[in-house]
Amino acid sequence: MSDIAGELARVTSAFDQPTLTLLHQRQAPVVITVFRAAFGRDNKPIPTARLHTQVEDHFASMRQAGEVDLPGGSGREVCQRWMRGQWLVRALDERGREVYSLTSHAQQALELVKNLARDRATLSEHRITTILGTVRRFNSEAHPDRSARVTILNEEIARMTAERDRLVDGADLVSATEDYMAEGFTELLSLISALPSDFARVEERFAQIRGEILAAFRGEDRPAGEVIDDYLARADALMTATQEGRAFEGAFALLRDDGLVTQLREDLGDLLEHPLSDAILADAERTELRGTVKLVREGLDRVLTQRSRVTATLKEYIISHDAARDRELEQTLRGVESELMTWLAGTGPRATHDVPLLPARTAIDHLRERFYDPADDILPEPLHRPSDDDAPEVSLTALMAQGGPQLTQLRRHFDAALSGQRPADTLGRIFDELAPVLRRPVEIFGLLHLAAEHGLSAEDGAVFEQYAALRTDGTRRVFNVPTVALPDADLGVTDTPTKSESPA
Repeated sequence: MSDIAGELARVTSAFDQPTLTLLHQRQAPVVITVFRAAFGRDNKPIPTARLHTQVEDHFASMRQAGEVDLPGGSGREVCQRWMRGQWLVRALDERGREVYSLTSHAQQALELVKNLARDRATLSEHRITTILGTVRRFNSEAHPDRSARVTILNEEIARMTAERDRLVDGADLVSATEDYMAEGFTELLSLISALPSDFARVEERFAQIRGEILAAFRGEDRPAGEVIDDYLARADALMTATQEGRAFEGAFALLRDDGLVTQLREDLGDLLEHPLSDAILADAERTELRGTVKLVREGLDRVLTQRSRVTATLKEYIISHDAARDRELEQTLRGVESELMTWLAGTGPRATHDVPLLPARTAIDHLRERFYDPADDILPEPLHRPSDDDAPEVSLTALMAQGGPQLTQLRRHFDAALSGQRPADTLGRIFDELAPVLRRPVEIFGLLHLAAEHGLSAEDGAVFEQYAALRTDGTRRVFNVPTVALPDADLGVTDTPTKSESPA
């Protein structure tokens, strides 16, 4: 193949890319306009139904403006054609909704149109200075000779030191010209506008890897471990061997460094506050520059989300994959194949055999769920009959300590408090004055029982009072109980008859 034929093949391949097919079609201005109006510079995903409506509304506005060469069909049909052209992609967002987003090819086309629509100078001092500075910095970082690197750094340090000393000594401050600032802002906007398409290419590459992994798992032509190793190798190569991957890693390192992010914000703020920036930048361009860090963060989030989906696919397969079940299925299929070969060996070429699609059900009236177990007929071990000597010694005091409240003694103290013999204004005061043997936790319920017999209870919203109870083992426990107030003994008390008493 001659040189010109090879060049023609390369150019033809470039024109087959979705970016140039979008720009080369007759209705390209309409499509680019709709994409810019709907998605903006951030390429935020749009719900499918909303984009269908927006496309129809934009087409209606263009018809009113006199445009006649518009794509035919409804908004849904147009979006589906754009998907087939690889300019739109449909996916699920975090809430499970179907959304549209621009592919990297469409974003690259928008970037080309935006750069062509922006005023650009053919040659300027800023561009030459930028080229010289970039080449010098590149050489200082890549030169293989140590002494050459040191010489370059020393020259740069001397130049910057001389400039600093000149400014400190009060020399005239050389201000940037308007042409210099305009060219600088143009190049800066061009660099920033290329970021969304770079992130989209990395995101699409991860989506492609995810589809290939699912296809490899479903095909089962390779072991799962080999598929996972291949994914890890390709993911690492994507981040280190491709230009988009290296850009992603660089942006990720930038956002991990708070100092660099702060410096980027401050530098952009200083440039936007420059006296000449108002006459050079439009409002949309100022907004674009201010949102640079946000743009990078959103692009990183989308790439990380797509990478997380790939990892989730691997995790789900590893967790749900049952190797034992796969082996059983493989053994069954091999058994069927073996029986088929045996049958073919004893039959003619035209022999047929009816095989049901599913095996017939076995008619069983009753299936035993439990079978005879000789161990069920073995007698249990004889019960141990303790003698009188083995009986534990239990005292009446120990039994009473484990029982319920001692109502008889509690009633005597309760009645004495009501009659004024032992003054107390609350139920908790009665409990505090009891003997230690009557201050068990269960005695609190006894006092509450006696109070209920006399129609006494805690009022709504009453405060709590503490009951310091003593267990039988000597431990102390404090309980918070709603305060039950006792009536004044001087006012007289009408006792509620108990079950053992009869009304007078």
